[in-house]
Amino acid sequence: MKMPRILLMDEPLSNLDARLRLQTREEIRRIQRETKITTVFVTHDQEEAMSISDMIVVMKQGVVQQIGKPQEVYDSPVNLFVAKFLGTPPINVFRGNIREGVLYIGKDALFNVKGAVSQEVYVGIRPEGFVLHPQGALTCHLNGIEVMGRDISVVSTNEACENTVIRSIISAKNSVDTNDQTVRFNVMLDKVFVFSRESEERIYFETEQTGE
Repeated sequence: MKMPRILLMDEPLSNLDARLRLQTREEIRRIQRETKITTVFVTHDQEEAMSISDMIVVMKQGVVQQIGKPQEVYDSPVNLFVAKFLGTPPINVFRGNIREGVLYIGKDALFNVKGAVSQEVYVGIRPEGFVLHPQGALTCHLNGIEVMGRDISVVSTNEACENTVIRSIISAKNSVDTNDQTVRFNVMLDKVFVFSRESEERIYFETEQTGE
């Protein structure tokens, strides 16, 4: 039996159906752990990349964008491309701006940003980063909900959103009145990322909820 030092797998699961892909992915992971062979696994499926790897390399047109552990890259993307590549459902991207130390989406003030220069930005909010609240900072137009068992996906729109729809994942314990035309959210600070509108690079600063 050949035991190579490095094994390259170029999209080995791309032609399999969803169930077989999951089973084969788990088997590849098991074999890799047993043999301890360094394996480079190439895939365009970000869920596959997140679940199977110890270290992830995100590339764009052959240029490395970010290297790190999957959860670390997901939790702290260095630019808008990386943020949009990782995550299912995908990150919700809004056109926003920073004015006088406050981050805005449209007229809605999300939170204070210490030391940030006033500028136009992109605001990325992970689907799990929304908190349903009747007086929430962000107001959206409610389209409906999708029940997924333990979670609910609230489907809404906002004039400032780059996505066709906003998908907000909340616990099924929450009650959403589908007769309302609007839905309001607060956001989890660690699930919100701000990027330069010009360069799409991440902007870092200290944050705090407005009104605190």
